[in-house]
Amino acid sequence: MPDQLIFGMEVFLNGLMAGVLYALVALGFVLIYKASGIFNYAQGIMALFAAMTLVGIMEGLVPFAHLINTIFGTNIHHFGWHVPALAAILLTVLVMVGFAWVVNVVIFKHLVNQEPIILFMATIGLAYFMDGFALIMWFSDIKALDVGLPQGINAAIDEATFQIFDYGFFIDNLDIVATLVAAVLVFSLIVFAQRSKQGRAMRAVADDHQAALSVGISLNFIWVMVWSLAGFVALVAGMMWGTKSGVQFSLSLIALKALPVLMLGGFTSIPGAIVGGLIIGVGEQLFEFAIGQPYLGGATQNWFAYVLALIFLCFRPQGLFGEKIIERV
Repeated sequence: MPDQLIFGMEVFLNGLMAGVLYALVALGFVLIYKASGIFNYAQGIMALFAAMTLVGIMEGLVPFAHLINTIFGTNIHHFGWHVPALAAILLTVLVMVGFAWVVNVVIFKHLVNQEPIILFMATIGLAYFMDGFALIMWFSDIKALDVGLPQGINAAIDEATFQIFDYGFFIDNLDIVATLVAAVLVFSLIVFAQRSKQGRAMRAVADDHQAALSVGISLNFIWVMVWSLAGFVALVAGMMWGTKSGVQFSLSLIALKALPVLMLGGFTSIPGAIVGGLIIGVGEQLFEFAIGQPYLGGATQNWFAYVLALIFLCFRPQGLFGEKIIERV
């Protein structure tokens, strides 16, 4: 078998793994959009905030340490303890649930039945507030995140492919774990949205706030629940990306790569987020391998996803799995 074809197979597999990480971020967008019709611009910074909070709890960092030291002239940075990874994850989940409650009480409780553009602008303001708040709370230095997830080359896959092709495939253990986690998340969220009473209420709220209120559905409960779920998904995504590349403020930019994923998969489809992520992940890797490096000088991953999404929008604006909206006039 030609070496280029074998290498292309490895690129394809790594593209699938990268696509799963994109899809994890896109899931948060889909959850909030399905429940409230809000495109949550703050989803990327939520992933960053969750990852930074997780690191801070694990390492016993003092939140707002630099602000406290400046005001009181102290020099404290650590509590002097380290929290086990599992306990820190549970505490971070509680923080994200508290964040969901605050967002609902302070912002969205007052914006019931408002125009979508107003809700979207509210999430932009929320994103910039969280960006500054996270900077003050945990400072901007790059933080290593280690929650015990396996990393590095998978020796079994490398050995098996070497025996078949005389060429070992480099597949990261972390990417395999992310794939399994994403599969469990997607299955669980689909079952929740389709089978549970809360899932049906969530879809009713998305269709019409006032109608949902008239049949006894609590908007406050649904929005807190959905933002809590989105916060949990953001924590999982931030944990995977933070373990892979460190917890830093550029982590919030992964939300930008989730936009083409949503355009391909559809803003209202949980499976579509996964399929769109896989298409983007594989597409950008194969395009870079086959065309970018040989003919365009490389770095095509920075723009390929957006060009693909733009072309796709011309033919199917609602995405592969999105609901087609029909308006009668």
